[in-house]
Amino acid sequence: MNQEMSGKRVLVTGASSGIGRATAERFLEAGAEVALVGRREAALAEVAAPYPGRAHILVADLADERQCELCIEQAVAKMGGLDVLVNAAGILKSGSLETTSLQLWDEMMRINLRSIFYLMKLAVPHLEKTRGAIVNVSSVTGLRSFPGVLAYCVSKAALDQLTRCAALELAPKGIRVNAVNPGVVRTNLHRAGGMSEEEYAAFLHRSTTTHPLGRVGEPREVAELIYFLASDRASWITGATVSIDGGRALTCAR
Repeated sequence: MNQEMSGKRVLVTGASSGIGRATAERFLEAGAEVALVGRREAALAEVAAPYPGRAHILVADLADERQCELCIEQAVAKMGGLDVLVNAAGILKSGSLETTSLQLWDEMMRINLRSIFYLMKLAVPHLEKTRGAIVNVSSVTGLRSFPGVLAYCVSKAALDQLTRCAALELAPKGIRVNAVNPGVVRTNLHRAGGMSEEEYAAFLHRSTTTHPLGRVGEPREVAELIYFLASDRASWITGATVSIDGGRALTCAR
């Protein structure tokens, strides 16, 4: 594996599992120093173990604004600066317009949108110094409507607009801001949102029919796109929301 990220300082949220973990591992493999943010210390330690001195564990609940502040403060203190911010932490819970409580709505917005806005805001002074990059993990649900996950869809659509607005505002500072919009990816997201193992297996099977390429995605595939958007090879890309969904956004609801 080449070391094109050697010397780069990267902060990845949601680094304990799924897309966040695969992304953190991808940057570490390429020589970067990475601050791993998540709620499960043991899982973060597994990611960090092969990379002593270059992987820094930051246990945090991003629903708490003070813990968001500490993430940026501690990451910059440990690494001496910041070149890339990857916002991969997120939650998904089911609910329609009629069944979504205000508590569930607020919880979804707090993690999927508010924390990302705040981390971006806090990171700007550091990323301006390095002419750095931000990559947000959105979803196909930010581009298309799906029943039964109303608050999640709205949070991701808002995240896409946040990405575009921030890209326009931060371009004069040399900071690029992009987002990726995955379809169904084999992670713990849906099970953490309340699906049983049987329900999740059925959901994955059905997803092979709703994605034109005939399969679900893997975390590493999304991590590769995030890595590219953060790299100097994407130096003229900003404000993009890039689909990586096996063609799912092209289809009608079914």
